[in-house]
Amino acid sequence: MNLRSGVMSAFAAVLFALGIASGALAAEKVKVGVLLPLTGSQAKFGEIEKRSYEMAAEEINAKGGINGSMIELIFEDDTGKPDVGRSAVEKLISRDKVPVITGGYSSSVTAAAAPVAQQLKVPFVICTGSADDVTEKGYDFVFRINPPASEYPKAVESFLKEVAKDVKTVVLLYENSAFGQSSSKSFEKDAEAAGLKIVLKEGYQAGAIDFKPILTKVKAANPDMIYMVSYVMDASLLMRQSKELGINPKLYVGGGAGFTLPEFAKSAGDAADYVYSATLWVDTLPFPGAKQYAENFQKKYGSDTEYHGAEAYAAMYVVADALKRATSASAPTPQAVRDALAKTDMMTAFGPVKFVSYGKKSQQNKLDTYMVQWQKGELEAVWPAKVATKKYVYPTPAWNARK
Repeated sequence: MNLRSGVMSAFAAVLFALGIASGALAAEKVKVGVLLPLTGSQAKFGEIEKRSYEMAAEEINAKGGINGSMIELIFEDDTGKPDVGRSAVEKLISRDKVPVITGGYSSSVTAAAAPVAQQLKVPFVICTGSADDVTEKGYDFVFRINPPASEYPKAVESFLKEVAKDVKTVVLLYENSAFGQSSSKSFEKDAEAAGLKIVLKEGYQAGAIDFKPILTKVKAANPDMIYMVSYVMDASLLMRQSKELGINPKLYVGGGAGFTLPEFAKSAGDAADYVYSATLWVDTLPFPGAKQYAENFQKKYGSDTEYHGAEAYAAMYVVADALKRATSASAPTPQAVRDALAKTDMMTAFGPVKFVSYGKKSQQNKLDTYMVQWQKGELEAVWPAKVATKKYVYPTPAWNARK
């Protein structure tokens, strides 16, 4: 081999090595931990949120990812149990070395996971867990995209004030979980401030197989309104058995959670008709990408999404935005991601996201809420009027008067 060919071979080898190195750099991924209930009683919610995270990550990666690096989602199944969620966050941080965690469905799991993230100083971007006190502890590594539980019924309150003015008495039914207790306490306080009388307040254990003993008390109380904070299977059974017992308030209202899932209407059947629910999002809202997200979800998975999915979808975009701003020549550090999140001010398919402090809360996104109603098997936005897709039906028709 002559000198010239030897030099050329060495040069080619260097170029080849550089090519491998640059390829390796391009192939580097940015890990994002996602905590969700993928098995157990809350798995339906976890499935919608997991699919939404995956869909958002695919879209972001297709557009260049995080400054050229691809997002790698690392899912951990919390099974709906606080101790499992706590351990999952520890694993994501200590073993997987993620610079940021998102997810957090149930309030009890979120409340257990948040202090771990805070202690280990890795940002946790909550998409759903809504118990008020989660963002009332002064944590600087914990952020929440969705409104707190106390704000879910704001649209319900305005509906009662402007439309259902003849409602005077209320029965309050709620699951004995962190979300149920937080929501029920807040609604009770707001109802009493509005001059409504709580004639019965009953908590119950999730997964009950018979609500008739409680519902018999409800029927005897003869309320104008029944407000329920329940997950999907309990929500469905409550409505089926309310129909069986012939309980006829002027309106049934769910406090979000299970009452907006497509599975609620499937399981409750025609007993779901005319049931209202508080909600945080509908795909007809004038947010960029809202309708497209819902259509793409349906096309990709063959099923409908709802506000839980929109929360997760938006959370992925918020995390990606912070990662892009936190990434320099080196990998993003948890502290850099945390600092970027604190400066977030963006619009998503779920609505505007900006983490602010108000009252006792810190790093909490503040959003409007809405009311939906099931009409002929379809979930329609009915309140406020400016976002309505259909006119509300009020009062609720009696069971024996329905066609």
